[in-house]
Amino acid sequence: MKELRTIWWEKNHVVIIDQRLLPHKLKYLKIKSYREMARAIKEMAIRGAPAIGVAAAMGLALAVVNVKTNNHEVLMKRLEKAAETIRSTRPTAVNLFWAIDKILNIAREAQSRENLKEKIINEALRIAEEDIEVNKKIGENGSRLINDGDKILTHCNAGALATVGYGTALGVIRAAYNQGKKTLVYASETRPRLQGARLTTWELIREGIPVKLITDNMASFLMQRREINKVVVGADRILAKTGHVINKIGTLTHAISAKYYNIPFIVAAPFSSIDFKHNVDEVIIEEREVREVLYIDNARIAPKGVEVCNPAFDITPPELVSYIVTEKGVYKPEELKELTN
Repeated sequence: MKELRTIWWEKNHVVIIDQRLLPHKLKYLKIKSYREMARAIKEMAIRGAPAIGVAAAMGLALAVVNVKTNNHEVLMKRLEKAAETIRSTRPTAVNLFWAIDKILNIAREAQSRENLKEKIINEALRIAEEDIEVNKKIGENGSRLINDGDKILTHCNAGALATVGYGTALGVIRAAYNQGKKTLVYASETRPRLQGARLTTWELIREGIPVKLITDNMASFLMQRREINKVVVGADRILAKTGHVINKIGTLTHAISAKYYNIPFIVAAPFSSIDFKHNVDEVIIEEREVREVLYIDNARIAPKGVEVCNPAFDITPPELVSYIVTEKGVYKPEELKELTN
């Protein structure tokens, strides 16, 4: 089966899978400007920390690819404006900011308009291709923590759709499966946007990996019955100073349950998701629109007048995390502070 790819550069535009339509329809969007890319990120046509990092890089490439001026200063101002627009889309996942900084640093070193355009496009393409190799290495490293017969809970979607391809948490599961380890995956539905129900199950069925869908509030009971004996999730940001893991809302709940039932809680993410700068009280948790909670597929499920709270992410403290798997190795949360960026 052809490997799933979420985003790629094609001539002077970018093509992405519109993840809002899955699992019912596999449709591709053609992105022609940085504003269109910002909208796609904001509206979650593309989502997942590594994927939106690549989308941000390609969005900056779109900002200059068709500009006719040769004035380097003018081009840099356009890039900075595009960067500001893309930065404002989603505040929590660190990969987006990491990728923007990489592109801007490359641009500042360029000496001419043509040189700048070429360097930016090449860097965006390099980040994209590197993502796939990084994910496969994460899968290889993490698969050593997976045993034959494991029954694994995963939350949200940290598969190929959350990256350029292959995936982080699902990359670990995929690598173990390809090694012949028989596993069963429990995918929590992940309210309010149902990435587990819509995306993770779609990916695993496509790959032929056994999966069962559960609602978010079933996981603790299944752990109690020993029907889940391992948890593998992704991360949108990991704090190097403290080992805190910021991931999709609901991750903390699963981590608390796993700790209570002595079940390994494994986080899989690229090194680019490690934040070496910030403390936990400095992390901005994205608050999304109330409609996501009030409606499912345009059907209202709550009475008019009810107030809504909708944080998109939560913060799991390091004492609840067993291992953090990256392409560079497997670490305990307390070991991260010894690493360098």
